[in-house]
Amino acid sequence: MENLELGLGAGLMALAFWGFLAAIIVAGIIAGVWDGIRKRESQHETVRRLVDSGQPIDTDLLDKLLLLSDGGNKRHDRDFKLTGMWMLPIAPGLAVLGLVLGANEETADALGPLLGVALLIACMGIGFLVAARVVQKWYPAASASEFDQLKD
Repeated sequence: MENLELGLGAGLMALAFWGFLAAIIVAGIIAGVWDGIRKRESQHETVRRLVDSGQPIDTDLLDKLLLLSDGGNKRHDRDFKLTGMWMLPIAPGLAVLGLVLGANEETADALGPLLGVALLIACMGIGFLVAARVVQKWYPAASASEFDQLKD
């Protein structure tokens, strides 16, 4: 193996890369916390306005308000299905990338690993679609009109 001198520039580039990843992760965490704070403030403001207007607040109304603002009406089967539908098209793209790289003499070793990764992604996508079918049975059949009543 050749003696490689990486120098200060390579070290700074590596530091910049990892610093960028850390900044993205920290920003995502802060955004999630900020979003939760804003949702709670909007809940409190809505309840405050109801109290100020003199309207009676029963538990059903409060439950509907909290359900809509907390994301309690979130359906995991739809999330699984969406994730599977996102992942399945990635698999053929990775397989084609492997074939293109495998056709080049310098990168011919990339074919096997990329086909393996494409197969793994395809299996994960199919698994998410199967999970969506399984989890869908846990939820009662809800029509669009029932969801509209929740929002009202």
